[in-house]
Amino acid sequence: MSDRHVEVGVFLALMAVVVVLGFGAARWRASEDPQTLEEWGVGGRSFGNWVTWFLIGGSMYSAYTFIAVPALTYGVGAIGYFAVPFAIVTTPLTFLFTTRAWSVARRHGFVTHSEFASARFGSPGLGAAVAVTGILATMPYVAVQLLALQAVLRTVGFGGEWPMLAAVAVVSICTFRSGLRAPALLSVVKDILMAWMLLTAVLMVAMYGGWDRTFRVAGEHFAATPSPADGLLLPQVGHLGFLTLVIGSALAVFAYPHALVGMLAAKDRATVRRNAAALPVYCIALALMALLGFFALSRGVTPVDGDLNTVIPRLIHEYFPSWSAGIAYAGLSVAALIPAAVMSIAAANAFTRSLFRPYLRPDATPATEARVSRWVSLIVKFGAAALILAVDPAYSVELQLIGGVVILQTIPAVFIGLLTGWFHRVGLIAGLLAGLGVGVGMLYDIPRADGTGHFGGSSWSVSFLGFGPGTTVYVGVVALAVNLVVAVGLTLVLRASGVAAGVDATHPDDYLADAGDAKLKRLDGLIDGLPRKPLSVDGRGAHTAGAVRTREAEPALRSGSAAPESLSQSGPGPGSGSGSVPSVPVPRDAEGFPRELGAFSREASSFSRDSSWLPPDSGWPPRGGSGRPPGDEPDDIRATTTR
Repeated sequence: MSDRHVEVGVFLALMAVVVVLGFGAARWRASEDPQTLEEWGVGGRSFGNWVTWFLIGGSMYSAYTFIAVPALTYGVGAIGYFAVPFAIVTTPLTFLFTTRAWSVARRHGFVTHSEFASARFGSPGLGAAVAVTGILATMPYVAVQLLALQAVLRTVGFGGEWPMLAAVAVVSICTFRSGLRAPALLSVVKDILMAWMLLTAVLMVAMYGGWDRTFRVAGEHFAATPSPADGLLLPQVGHLGFLTLVIGSALAVFAYPHALVGMLAAKDRATVRRNAAALPVYCIALALMALLGFFALSRGVTPVDGDLNTVIPRLIHEYFPSWSAGIAYAGLSVAALIPAAVMSIAAANAFTRSLFRPYLRPDATPATEARVSRWVSLIVKFGAAALILAVDPAYSVELQLIGGVVILQTIPAVFIGLLTGWFHRVGLIAGLLAGLGVGVGMLYDIPRADGTGHFGGSSWSVSFLGFGPGTTVYVGVVALAVNLVVAVGLTLVLRASGVAAGVDATHPDDYLADAGDAKLKRLDGLIDGLPRKPLSVDGRGAHTAGAVRTREAEPALRSGSAAPESLSQSGPGPGSGSGSVPSVPVPRDAEGFPRELGAFSREASSFSRDSSWLPPDSGWPPRGGSGRPPGDEPDDIRATTTR
């Protein structure tokens, strides 16, 4: 058996395992009611430390990390290393902003940035604008993953477009069925495979001359090129472009919808903070992969058909043992498919919650929301595949940077909005549109590498402003500056004119809420009823349809010897001869609340009467009403059926 056959065999075997796991993820940590957007789109907000860790790493450190960044360092040198400092800068930003985002989202049930913007500034229109912007920005980012996947498949020997489309179809079916649980489970596999690949890469560099030889040969190569912008060190004209790339990318990376999805899936605030603090570990892998671009250059690795995205796959093919190369190919492929799946889920969530439900189907059920998101996620994936054919940048990383220009325009509403609600909704919408207009116009003005066409990158020349020839600036930072000027200016004018701003539906304590927050418990009880699960009454796990504990039944319940008749029941059930609903007298305190429920009953009733936490357009309490939910009157409790 030839080395090529071993590579392909190992690769296909591992990908088959990945597909099986992807389909089986629907049964992993499955909930009782999986047909909701919260279950399909954010995993029921139930992931612990390790699952969240792998999911965030799998979605944020992707094929962009392992293929596109080394391709950039291979092609232009030090400028490609911008991804390392920007990844480091994102850590404190994540620690501060994402924990606040998790808390307010958990308190209000948000699953997207756009829902938060709508509630924060009292503007569904702003939420819709943020959703559309997020979807448009996500498409190029998904395309980066698919380009990386295509590069791996071409190196393995599966040329053309159909292998990539087939892989996209398979991952689409997995996420359609399993939702976020599929990429969460596969992220564990991806990190194991990539850890093996990185270990092999380190040994390979040591075996072939080490880093000293790598930098010496790469430096000689860049010195011989006519371009003043490449090299092992940044040229003088490259400082401004590098700095603005770092700043813009650091702000943009966690403004993407898919970045929030991974965090919202965490079970509590502490899990978010731990993972944010541990993210720099992934920066080590990112730095090493960027250096592999220099190593490939020093070893004379040539890309397939001039496609720089194939540099790392070619390096693996030429220098890894054949069986290890198969493992690396599988790891790179999964590293492309997982982020594509998470990104498409995030974009679909944004469409469903901020466009479909508010404007097309206000009465949509949770099952309808989940169904719509499933289909939209398919459209996003195949739309990104079509984008690859329409845009042909020299480096695939430029697709992500173009998407970054777009998503940066949501920073005032989403990122700054987590800190203050000062902005006026009209100012935010106007600023977003102004930033998009300036950004798209500047991107259109950038030619391709051969000097022709448009949308050739994201770095705009500023030499006409008196800077040296070749000096560039990241378009996203310029567009964001315009956005902020317009938003701040209009907000000042509108506030001075007395134009009413939208009503902020959030409260300061929402941004510090945790999974054990008392208000979350009360809200859960008021909406879903208590108890959430049927009570076991016979010691063998048999359940009544729904029950209210009485003082007489309590000792029997604790001992497991109570008969079903000791509890009141709703409808026919064990021990119930008919569908009648018997009334059970319950001892009450002086205020009319059941003594067995104690202080919780008073808290819940008080909270139900206080409608200040509800948005003003919620319709509660009803006109002329007392503010009590139906059935809250202090008379005999009748048993209710639990879900």
